[in-house]
Amino acid sequence: MDSTIAPPSKTTRERSASPLPSKGEDAADSSQSVVGTDEIVRPVIKYDSPSVFFKTFWARFASIWTKRFVLSLLAGQLVSLCITCTNVTTTELVNRGWALPTTQTFFLYFSLFITYTPYTIYKYGFVGWGKLILRDGWKYFILAACDVEGNFLVVKAYQYTDLLSCMLLDAWAIPSCMFFCWVFMRRQYAWSQLAGILICVGGLGMLVGSDHLTDKSWEAVDKVKGDLFMIAGATLYGFTNAAEEFFVRQSPLYEVVGQLGMWGTLINGVQAAALEHRDMTTATWNGAIGGILVAYTAAMFILYTTAPILYRMATSVFYNLSLLSSDFFGLLFGLFLFHYAPFWLYFVAFAIIICGLICYFWSTTPESEGKVDPQKPSYIKERDDEQTAPENQA
Repeated sequence: MDSTIAPPSKTTRERSASPLPSKGEDAADSSQSVVGTDEIVRPVIKYDSPSVFFKTFWARFASIWTKRFVLSLLAGQLVSLCITCTNVTTTELVNRGWALPTTQTFFLYFSLFITYTPYTIYKYGFVGWGKLILRDGWKYFILAACDVEGNFLVVKAYQYTDLLSCMLLDAWAIPSCMFFCWVFMRRQYAWSQLAGILICVGGLGMLVGSDHLTDKSWEAVDKVKGDLFMIAGATLYGFTNAAEEFFVRQSPLYEVVGQLGMWGTLINGVQAAALEHRDMTTATWNGAIGGILVAYTAAMFILYTTAPILYRMATSVFYNLSLLSSDFFGLLFGLFLFHYAPFWLYFVAFAIIICGLICYFWSTTPESEGKVDPQKPSYIKERDDEQTAPENQA
């Protein structure tokens, strides 16, 4: 997904290339039609009269609400809710004097590893899994390294800069993800997608303004250093999101997530041992801390499991836009846990972000974002293939 990760060659994986359908063009027909097998064309909006306009406008709006889009919208808000859960649990850990960010994420990668890698071994066999590591492991190593360091840099940024800068600069992951999607998948963006992004960012601006008006920020220790950390972390986020989308569109989910967990465990474990080995011995370890760590890991596990599914149903850019609503869910958590006073602008901002997500697919469809054709590497014979081969010969 970046220039260092080249797409697998034909000798490595036998996968069909993803088509690049045109976007933003209205159909000649006023009803939703299907072109080929995947591409769905939106109904054209006509301006002959007010009644015709409203009728065709409603037809366009209704055509958006397919099962795939509704599931994408719900999945996006689920990962946004998971992000909020991780923020709340991390805040609670810090309040209890437990601040080991690298160690904290180690449990996430380890849980992904022990969940998805055994199933990968079951499907590919130990020999096939070994071939996967030898031939394609370097790509997943880069993906995991960028993901680990992106998490690390963003956590460090919160220690140096203020909340306003963190929220605004974290949105840099959106154009970063768009760029890497274009580089590796040659993705084109329709006018409605650009408009949807601007609307979502406008909703983010309202959330930032709400936090400023309710005085939730803090004084920056080293604003320049913190801002640089956040920009670097957001750039890595954009890269890893686009890279993982590229992989899951042509590889099984259990392979991609399992490899991410395996290499992430190794990289994160080494980094935690190097940076936090002393703090591990002095940190408080009790039942309450353990319970919070379990809640944090569970939320992150759901996020890392749902995200690649969302990449297939929609795009990684849509995923990043969905995360902008996490501050609204943070307000809901705050109402019950920290007794925050509700501020009306949060609800307006959330509605605007949802409108932006709808606008993102106003003239295009999730199906037009690229082909989803996950296949095992050609050099690996799955157990299912080995079992069916004798039957075919018979």
